[in-house]
Amino acid sequence: MSGDGQGVEALAATVEQLRRDLALAQESADARALIGIATGILVERGHGGPTASARYLEGLAEAARLPLLELAADVVNAASHDAVTEALPAGQANTDGDNVAGPVLRLRAAEAGSLSSDAQSAAESLLDQALAPLGANALALWAAGRDGALILAGHAGFRRGEAERWRYVPPGVGTVAQRVLTERRPQWHGSLPAGTLGIGLGRGGAGARAVLPAEVSGRTLGVLEVCWPHPQPPLTPATTRQLDALADLCAHTLPGTDVQAAGADGEPGDAVSVLIDLADSLLDSALVLRPLLDDQDAVTDFQIAYTNGHFTDLAGRSRAAVTGMSLLEAYPLTARENGLYEHVLRVHATGEPFRAERMTLGALVDDVPLSTVASVGLGRYGDTVLLSWRLESEATRLAELLQHAQRLGRIGGFEENTVTGRVIWNTELFSLFGLPSSSSVVPLERLHKHAHPDDSVAIGRFLRTLMHHRHSASTAFRLQRADGVVRYIRIVGEPVTDPSGHLLAVRGAYQDVSAQHWTEVALAATRDRLADTEQQSAERNRLALQLQQAIMPPSPAPVDTSGLRVAVRYRPAEEGHLVGGDWYDAVVLPTKQVLLAVGDVAGHGIKAATGMVVLRNALRGLAATGSGPAQLLGWLNSVAHHLTDQVTATAVCGIYEPTTRQLRWARAGHPPPVLVRGDEATALPLPGGILLGATAEATYEEHLLTLEAGDRLLMYTDGLIERRDLSVEQSLEHLLSVARQPAPELEKYLDRLLTHSRSDTDDDTCLIGVHLQ
Repeated sequence: MSGDGQGVEALAATVEQLRRDLALAQESADARALIGIATGILVERGHGGPTASARYLEGLAEAARLPLLELAADVVNAASHDAVTEALPAGQANTDGDNVAGPVLRLRAAEAGSLSSDAQSAAESLLDQALAPLGANALALWAAGRDGALILAGHAGFRRGEAERWRYVPPGVGTVAQRVLTERRPQWHGSLPAGTLGIGLGRGGAGARAVLPAEVSGRTLGVLEVCWPHPQPPLTPATTRQLDALADLCAHTLPGTDVQAAGADGEPGDAVSVLIDLADSLLDSALVLRPLLDDQDAVTDFQIAYTNGHFTDLAGRSRAAVTGMSLLEAYPLTARENGLYEHVLRVHATGEPFRAERMTLGALVDDVPLSTVASVGLGRYGDTVLLSWRLESEATRLAELLQHAQRLGRIGGFEENTVTGRVIWNTELFSLFGLPSSSSVVPLERLHKHAHPDDSVAIGRFLRTLMHHRHSASTAFRLQRADGVVRYIRIVGEPVTDPSGHLLAVRGAYQDVSAQHWTEVALAATRDRLADTEQQSAERNRLALQLQQAIMPPSPAPVDTSGLRVAVRYRPAEEGHLVGGDWYDAVVLPTKQVLLAVGDVAGHGIKAATGMVVLRNALRGLAATGSGPAQLLGWLNSVAHHLTDQVTATAVCGIYEPTTRQLRWARAGHPPPVLVRGDEATALPLPGGILLGATAEATYEEHLLTLEAGDRLLMYTDGLIERRDLSVEQSLEHLLSVARQPAPELEKYLDRLLTHSRSDTDDDTCLIGVHLQ
């Protein structure tokens, strides 16, 4: 749980401790209130200001040798002439005899406590100050609810669990307090018989009980119920008058303008009565909330004044247990940030209704926080707030999920009763057929009239399997809607039979599979085109491979001329569709010079193969002019740029002069040749030159190499050394390390180089080896 949630739980746990601390301070507060009233009376009678009057009261108490609290009660009693005065024995209201001082003090202290606190605090003060000296051990202060219902507004002397169980008494229970509320006259029971219903009577008969109506201006607002632990003799007139006075005092603490019963004239109450009527008319849980104010008239909480008959508590408690509690007391987790309590405050302050389809509500059950999801509504009526919620049930949630799934899957369900002929469609099915929800449904026997004529046979087969053979069936058909739209529909049905096998109903579903149908049509067309394309591609690759093999066999015969032995190896790509454009040439020119060339056309397939043929044949023809390798590459660049279909290539071209053992060579963006001399292998320095076909005009540098007896020269394409995980320099270094190893024959030497090649690009490879004997 978040930090805020833990803070709210800690706050809820301290409420009870604060309530106990308040009770300890209540007794002294009641006494100070009574002294304050007496001081005010002296101020009104001209004994100076508040300070002077307080000192005068203290002086009178010292002169009369009476406790200050007792003298204050006498002053208030002499000045009031109210119900408390009438409750004292005749002729003794202003005396200070011992037989009267006790009742006077108790009643006035109780009055001060009741007028300065709420109903609960007043109940505790009355029991402590006025009723306990009379032998009573508990009291219940009831607020009159609707139709004879009672709400426990305050209590003292009962166990907490007992008070929780009796927090709300529905109409018609028949407790002694409800009888007094109905008859509107006090009742005295010296001993209650077994079976009597009421608070504190769960174990059978009990002691005496005085039950009195609490009235203000002739209007009954509630009931005061005073309990004695043992049977008692009839009350004395003085005690009866004291209880009547206390009942009148209690009436002033009850919610006379918020939750009230019918008045003396039988007219309904104010706006709260209307609100209670509204709550009772709702099918959801509803609570009537009355604001609780502090001394500055600021809202500190809300009292749950009423709960309707459909009320469902978040923690599983009864209506009686929740009614009368404050909102934060009943649901402390609502005080979370942006929680329910904030929304109640806002609605009460602004009057603007609030509604949330999904709100998380929390409650504490045995100190364990539980949460549930509910739709919540709030509205202000007068000074009260009506709160309603509908807890989200699993069945409702699953029904909503099913509805969304049917909408997204474009599925509509139906059920057709074969006995009565009644057909039921859900809303989505009307949408599939393009019909308004108020139109007539289409039974299965008339389904063929809404389908394409060519699909009537399939629909008839479906109905025979389903209706006559009593088996599940499915079929697809074209639905011709009234708006002219044609949809591809799949229908699935299953029979419902009785134990003897008689058909009772058919259940099933329609699904719009138009999108799937058109997707399958498009896929079929794509597969046909792909098959044609694959066949054409395979044919082109086959032709390219045949062309390549015809021009460049993998192992041609070596060339021996003027002490120079030339061997060639060609390794095609492993994948047949990757026929590349690598090429080589080793030919003796008419001038007895030897042309050595290796090239690599970019790309694969028939285009690369034909480009290779063009460049190889063009170079061989240009070499007959006797020009040097740099000039030959310049001309070959023009051929690649102007006379081919945008072919680009790399190449190394060399002209060997047997008489001088010199090799003139040039390159066009190609890897450098490797010279193996003795036990050393080195890459030749690179002359400048860009790849063929990149620009219309290009010039190439030319280098001169003098060969020595025993030298070997390697010319190759990048398929021999290229790796995806290594740079060109690292791959070239590996080739040099393998080339340093001696081999007696040139052909086996080239085979070993191919074997130890680490290339992983699956590209074809050309390798020319030159050995000067």
